[in-house]
This record gives sequence, C-alpha cells and structure tokens, in this order.
Amino acid sequence: MKTININQKFSTFNQHWHPHQIGIVDNMQVLLAKIKDEFVWHKHDEEDELFFVQKGTLEMHFRNSVEIVAEGEIIIVPKGVEHCPKTKNGEEVQVLLFEKLSTAHTGNTKHKKTVTNYPKI
Repeated sequence: MKTININQKFSTFNQHWHPHQIGIVDNMQVLLAKIKDEFVWHKHDEEDELFFVQKGTLEMHFRNSVEIVAEGEIIIVPKGVEHCPKTKNGEEVQVLLFEKLSTAHTGNTKHKKTVTNYPKI
C-alpha cells in the first residue's frame, strides 16, 4: 500500500487519448489520460464511466446536449449512452477515469484512436 501522486503520474507520459492504469479497485480500474481536441463517438453497452477533470475543461458531447466539466468536477456517463469527449482551442485536459476492467476504450466502435492495452504506471 502506497500513496499515488497523480500529478507525478501525469508527468510520466505525453500521449493523448491513451489511458494509463494507476490502480485497480475490485473489478474497477483507475486510469489517467491526457486528452486534446475531439475523441470518437462511442458508447459502452454494459459499463458506466466516471470522468474526473484534474486539469482543464472537458466538453462531454451527447447526441442532444453538451455538458461542460470544469477542473475539480466529475461526470458519470451511464452505460448505453453515446458520447464524445472534446476539448476546445487545442487545450490539453487531464482526466482520471474510473471504470470496469471490462470496459473497451471506444466501446463497439473501432477507430485509429482505439487502445486495447493500458500501460501500468
């Protein structure tokens, strides 16, 4: 059992849209990701996702609305809801994700941004 310094972990990678695993809680994983610009429209049929914005401002786009998630805030995307995370004006945003180990990065959507293996840091 050790403490985890999130800021230090963020400093270990630069890739955008490529989550890194920092821990496991039962069957849930804790991931860090740096995001920039637009991701991929997708959904997770069987899993909810929690996004905590550590730094910056996240725009979570849904088919009929957009939620702005500010630094220090969270948003939970329920299973089955199509969504597309975005940032504005080239801003890099740092997020902590909390999701089941079985959650596929881009759900059933296959895209060049899809990642199948999350490095452990």
